[in-house]
Amino acid sequence: MGFGSLKETVDSLFTARRSVKGAIKTSHIAIIIFMLIPLIVSVGTALYNSLSYDRLITNVNRTNSLNRIVKVEITNELWDIVAGNVSFAEGRQYAIIEHINSEIEGIRRAAGAENRRLLDVAHRAMNTLVSYVDLLGGRMRASAPVVENERTLDEIRGVAALVSDTLQDFTTLEIESSARTNEIIKKRTRVLWGLEIVMFILVVVFSNMARSSVAYGVQRSIGALVAFSGRISSGDLEARAALPTVEEFVPLTEHLNIMAVRIKGLIEDNIEEQRNLQKAEMKALQAQISPHFLYNTLDTIVWLAEGKQWEQVISVTRALSAFFRLSLNQGSEWVTVDNEFKHIESYMVIQKIRYRDILDYSIAYDKTLGNAIILKLLLQPLVENALYHGIKNRRGRGMITIKGCHDDTAGAREGDALRLSVSDNGAGMSEDRLNEIRRRLADPDKPPPRQANGQGGYGLYNVSRRLELYYNMKGLLHIASSLHEGTTVTVKIPGGRFHA
Repeated sequence: MGFGSLKETVDSLFTARRSVKGAIKTSHIAIIIFMLIPLIVSVGTALYNSLSYDRLITNVNRTNSLNRIVKVEITNELWDIVAGNVSFAEGRQYAIIEHINSEIEGIRRAAGAENRRLLDVAHRAMNTLVSYVDLLGGRMRASAPVVENERTLDEIRGVAALVSDTLQDFTTLEIESSARTNEIIKKRTRVLWGLEIVMFILVVVFSNMARSSVAYGVQRSIGALVAFSGRISSGDLEARAALPTVEEFVPLTEHLNIMAVRIKGLIEDNIEEQRNLQKAEMKALQAQISPHFLYNTLDTIVWLAEGKQWEQVISVTRALSAFFRLSLNQGSEWVTVDNEFKHIESYMVIQKIRYRDILDYSIAYDKTLGNAIILKLLLQPLVENALYHGIKNRRGRGMITIKGCHDDTAGAREGDALRLSVSDNGAGMSEDRLNEIRRRLADPDKPPPRQANGQGGYGLYNVSRRLELYYNMKGLLHIASSLHEGTTVTVKIPGGRFHA
């Protein structure tokens, strides 16, 4: 397989729709398999070589030991019998012969096919030796002359010498086989080294291709979303994004497409109905803010991907997907307190990664209020205002604290009121600036300009106007601030008005 074919295979593995995590897992498994192949082959070859070499050495040792028995023990035992030291019936000659035959057969089973013929010769010689021993036993029982017995013993010695010479020749052949086996082992070792080098090169090439394919898939998906968000932010609400090949971006793309459809539908409904000019203005403001935030967040995902910070890419993508899902809220203007705080948690996860050197945050709320229904998107504009006009204008790391609880300051009739607060320890503002913002919030005919010269106010105005429109009450947003100490914005939801 050439590198071109390998690249096509890798691309087919990682360009099909799948998650980044799954693609990385697949590449790791493939690399492990590539690394295991030479290891398994090396271990198997080493085991085979060891067994082959051990067989040869064992045969040589067994044959040398057997040769000593053939040359010494059998003839000595028969000499003692001929000399009258031991009777033929009491002698160990047949036990020695049986042991020799058993050893020859064992060595023969372990020997190579080319060397077995010598052991066959030795076995036939042993049969001849048994015949001579039987002959010697018969003569001794017949009380034959000693001269005849000695002549038979000489024949036995000759046969034993033949067996010994045959075993010695077999030992020589086994040693020669050991030398050949050693050369074969050297050749196998060189082949294994070559295989390991090739597999190492393949692993390096595959890992680089896998990395490039994953990075290309992520960057291509992000690039498509950036282009899509650019078209949306420019006002092209007919734009739709194709589903990406990276699974983590599929929910985000679907939510963005839904967002584009819903934004278009909301704008068309507002233009057609013209029932509430101020509500339409607030919806238009939200439509302007969302693409701007989306564009900045996708830029963050791009530089995280370029830095190969895949875990943070996944974290920001999931947070952004959850952010827009909760923002859309199926077109409803009302959410539970739980979902409002989930929405702000997703927002803060994204901003924490963007401003990790200057931003810390804390979110806490009374869980017993989780199912209460309130107007959506109350907290995000306040937190954004605290970040951009408070934390970013102070030296060092800043802290944003978001809380939700029962409003204990309310009277008995309003005892179930809800209080939301966003506090920061940022730059704060002077008394004059604070009074100016309070006057603008109190006068709906004098909203702050869209360019706030770094001091903010538009997010506060947005939340304040929406609270007045939907709850039909004024003074639900309160702001307190001290220069160089920070700012706290509090939103009060009237008792008995947790839902529309």
